[in-house]
Amino acid sequence: MIFSSSCVYGIRAVVYLAMQYNRQFVPIREISMNLNISFHFLTKILQILTENGLVISFRGPKGGVKLTRSPDSISLIQIIHTLDGSHIFDGCILGLPGCTTRTPCLLHDHWAKQREQLKHHFSSITLKTLAEQVQKEGLRLYDFSETANMS
Repeated sequence: MIFSSSCVYGIRAVVYLAMQYNRQFVPIREISMNLNISFHFLTKILQILTENGLVISFRGPKGGVKLTRSPDSISLIQIIHTLDGSHIFDGCILGLPGCTTRTPCLLHDHWAKQREQLKHHFSSITLKTLAEQVQKEGLRLYDFSETANMS
């Protein structure tokens, strides 16, 4: 997996929010239960997304979270950059410091081409597109075998 667990769960959560975009606020507990993600871990991820202006939260009995903008205006790369940073698209795939065209690692040339394609691809995918695919094609947002601590 090239993304951290935080990023994977964050992507799944914001796609869920995109699917629920017409609702006022979606309770975090609902997202946690429906996606089989630890409530406390999800709360931390959503806090990062809130601090970076992608999600807004509201406390109280009718509280929860929602996207700050329309799902068609948020790209997948924005979520990835927020939760994992840009190192996936800028850094060495082997994690070697100073890996450049002047001092390349053994995979530098191969990865440089692939990461540019991925960067372009993830920039063009919106949360709306992903939400529509989940709904129309019945794609999964969680692994049936996962077990999460829902407390």
